[in-house]
Amino acid sequence: MHKLLILLLLVGFNLAAMELRGEMTQGSMIVGKTVADTSVWLDGDALKVSPQGDFVFGFSREAKLTHQLEWAQPGQTKQHKTLTLTKREYKIERIKGLPPKMVTPDPDVLERIRAEGRRIAKARRIDDDRIDFTQPFIWPAKGRISGFYGSQRILNGKPKTPHYGVDVAAKTGSPVVAPADGVVTFWQPDMYYSGGTMLIDHGHGISSAFLHLSAAHVKVGQTVKQGELVAEVGQTGRATGPHLDWRINWFNVRLDPALLVPAQ
Repeated sequence: MHKLLILLLLVGFNLAAMELRGEMTQGSMIVGKTVADTSVWLDGDALKVSPQGDFVFGFSREAKLTHQLEWAQPGQTKQHKTLTLTKREYKIERIKGLPPKMVTPDPDVLERIRAEGRRIAKARRIDDDRIDFTQPFIWPAKGRISGFYGSQRILNGKPKTPHYGVDVAAKTGSPVVAPADGVVTFWQPDMYYSGGTMLIDHGHGISSAFLHLSAAHVKVGQTVKQGELVAEVGQTGRATGPHLDWRINWFNVRLDPALLVPAQ
């Protein structure tokens, strides 16, 4: 269940409200609302604030447990609040005796993986003025949850990159819908690891990624509405079965999509 934190502060002779929506835990996205013309900082870094006072930030899988939020209206002294996160435990799976090529890709494959990663990173750097992230998110697909954010495999003693999405098991061709309004910023049908891969930007650096897709129903640059059909579940890339891997980023910070939606 999402937690709501509301702070009311007296700034000069004006009553300024600061609202934060989201769970105070590692992997969480926090949506903020304040009055117009207020500047906001997280750990000393300025956050983008819309003309209406909307802003967003997030915490990584291994984020430290205390952070400083500051805000101020023009000509006023900064106010501040310490944000305290709860620590999460993640599933760790150790597998031994695998062939080396299953642990470390060949050099030519590794270069392809890196090139594809650079393309995804470029799309995730978009800093659009849209505030679609303020919508309550919905699940982009229906099915059994088969993979969880933060889990990690250790293959032959070598830790692999943690899983940064939530996996929804469903038949190939099952519908994938937009979890919130946004703009399609990336589509590639045949990436090495993730196969059919689509990104939808929700504004202020928040983006959804959909992996292992079998088909796309929208094009790059297209604006989509929440609930609109955008793609189909598949088993493309390095997938062992048909499913949707849904991921959420705040720029390069990987967040847990399951914290944004009701339990399935």
